[in-house]
Formats: sequence, C-alpha cells, structure tokens
Amino acid sequence: MNSNYPKSIAVIVAHPDDETLWAGGTILEHPSNKWYIISLCRAGDSDRAERFYNTLNILNAEGNMGDLDDGPDQLPLDKKELENEILRLLPHNHYDLIITHHHTGEYTRHLRHEEVSKAVLNLWHEKKIKTLELWTFAYEDGNKAYLPKAIENANFTEKLSGNIWARKYSIITDIYGFEKNSWEAKSTPKTEAFWQFRDSKTAINSIRP
Repeated sequence: MNSNYPKSIAVIVAHPDDETLWAGGTILEHPSNKWYIISLCRAGDSDRAERFYNTLNILNAEGNMGDLDDGPDQLPLDKKELENEILRLLPHNHYDLIITHHHTGEYTRHLRHEEVSKAVLNLWHEKKIKTLELWTFAYEDGNKAYLPKAIENANFTEKLSGNIWARKYSIITDIYGFEKNSWEAKSTPKTEAFWQFRDSKTAINSIRP
C-alpha cells in the first residue's frame, strides 16, 4: 500500500466494528490515505451509529451508514436493494482500492458478510463501481474450532505493531464498548490479512462454483 501519493480507499462492511476488527490496523498504519468507510447496517441503532462515527474520527476517515435489515432471523437481503444501497452510500464510483468482506465471511458464518462481499464484487464486475484493485478480508476460524485468524497464505499479511494493535483493541473495547471477555475483544486480530484482486473477472469467478 506504500505510495508516493495518498490513495482513495473505500472500505465496505456489513456492520459497525467490522472495519476495525478486520482492517483497523491497516487503516491506522496509513493515515495519509483518503479513507471512506460505509456500514450497510445499524444506522437506526443510535448507540452503534454514534460509536461508528466516533470510530471514524479516530481512524481519520469519513463514512456513512445504511440501515438494512440485521435482525436475528438473518433473512436474505434483496440483492438489488443491497447493491443500490452500496451505490447510494458511496460518494464516488472510482477508487484506487476497495476493501470488503470475503464471500465466505471471516468466521462461520455470517450471512450479511457474505452478501456484502458478493454485492461489491458484482458491482465491480458490472462497472457500476470502479477501482484499480479490490481486497477482501482473509480470515478463517476452522469451522468454529478457534477464534478467527489471518490466513497465512493470503496475498497480504501483516503482523501489527504493539502500538497499532493496542489502538485497534481500544476502539473495540473503549469506543464500541465490548467487554474484554467478549467474542469481539478476544477475536481482535493481531495480524491482518487480505486477498487481492486486480481485475473483476478473477474476483467474480472466485465466488462461482
């Protein structure tokens, strides 16, 4: 991600806190980039929304939220509604880099993560959003055998410095308010990992059987 000029980077996630859990260290390590973060769910949750916007200030980022259904039943979202919401929330349609969920999610399993990933990849493939490259989070939990961890053979992996990880962990516990014994706090990765796609055809083919 090193560059001679600030990059324009969109981070597209399902929920407030996903941006920090899966990419917070990367964002903190590159404050000169122009970060724009959108969460597709929870805008109507005044507590979570306030915490999300407080987090944006710490991450030196701008962003916005949608309020798509995130109820306990986790019924599938309408694909077009999800894609239209992504387009509505993004202020531009061209970025140097877009980062989002992997189509298998980061742990077993969360339908919204999977849906958001597929929607972003499809929008890129249909040229409704444009980016020079796209990264997806690269984590797995061994089908719930352990907490999510970075996939070692991902295209990019980076062990966070103690200072960066502490700042990331503080966002999860102090800003988002998760208890230190919560799943979120215990899962906060010390190594971040991403799959890289340089063209939309390769990306969209990765989600097809």
